[in-house]
Amino acid sequence: MKVIDLRSDTVTLPTPAMREAMYSAQVGDDVFGEDPTVNDLEALAAEKVGKEAALFVVSGTMGNLVCILTHCQRGDEVIMGARAHTFLYEVGAAAAFGGVQVRTIPNEASGMLNPEAVTDAIRGDDIHLPPTRLVCLENTHSRCGGCALSPDQMDSICIPVRERGISAHLDGARVFNAAVGLGVDVRELTRNVDSVMFCLSKGLSAPVGSLVAGSEDFIRRARKNRKMVGGGMRQAGVIAAAGIVALNEMVDRLAEDHANARLLAEGLKEIDGLDVDLEYVQTDIVIFSVVSDGITPVEVATGLEEEGVRLQAIGGRQMRALTHYGIEEEDIRIALEAFRKVMKGSV
Repeated sequence: MKVIDLRSDTVTLPTPAMREAMYSAQVGDDVFGEDPTVNDLEALAAEKVGKEAALFVVSGTMGNLVCILTHCQRGDEVIMGARAHTFLYEVGAAAAFGGVQVRTIPNEASGMLNPEAVTDAIRGDDIHLPPTRLVCLENTHSRCGGCALSPDQMDSICIPVRERGISAHLDGARVFNAAVGLGVDVRELTRNVDSVMFCLSKGLSAPVGSLVAGSEDFIRRARKNRKMVGGGMRQAGVIAAAGIVALNEMVDRLAEDHANARLLAEGLKEIDGLDVDLEYVQTDIVIFSVVSDGITPVEVATGLEEEGVRLQAIGGRQMRALTHYGIEEEDIRIALEAFRKVMKGSV
């Protein structure tokens, strides 16, 4: 029986083209700047998101940390959403490694931060207060159903923040999902941030890696911070080669994942005991609720596992499913049948 794994888009396997590129990649010592494949990937990534330079890092978590360390000094404060991945799921790295204080403000249902709330949270010039150095945004927003923030929404926060002399960073782990979902060039979403991180290892299906992009000076300083946190990977062209394929071949196909997520969400909506707000299903993430008192989300996940379908309970009555490369329309239909079987008799 085929396992239909909807736990995350991180479970994707590399494409045949990626495996071939990895096998034949030219390599050198990247810490010395001598890996030609890494250099090609970084140049391609910078061009894609409209920045001067880019830096290949092991993961999105490392990328966000490197950016925070590069923007901030010890004792500085960074503003982000209370449901931000960087706040919830990155092990308190900004505080642990950088001595940086995180100040959170509420996310709206779409993941958006209220622009006035952001500017109100900026610290004044007071001896008692930590200086605000950075505002972090997330697009798409993982804990808000994969909602995509528009260029105007991004600009409504980034422009006034930067006018105050404060930097803006985008956790764009799935920013290409956002661009495809909105039908815009990704550079429209990154044009007014000082730095952006995006993942190759999620919807773009590469086995390892993320990119950080910004100005040449920012990336020069970020490179040293990457080294400090153990991110010097030496002959990294072997994995960078898959990233080049990801950026050249795997962006447009994200629309297939979005269509499958919509199909899944609409099917879940029709099953007694489950509920999903279709307004917030915009990309590859479906967050839904188990509203039946007769079964818990953990029990739903256990029952689905027995049927060959994997997904996660994420707290409270909520569950999360992600579509990705390797999941076809027929897999969604099979998964929905498994849901119907598990939920039967629970209401």
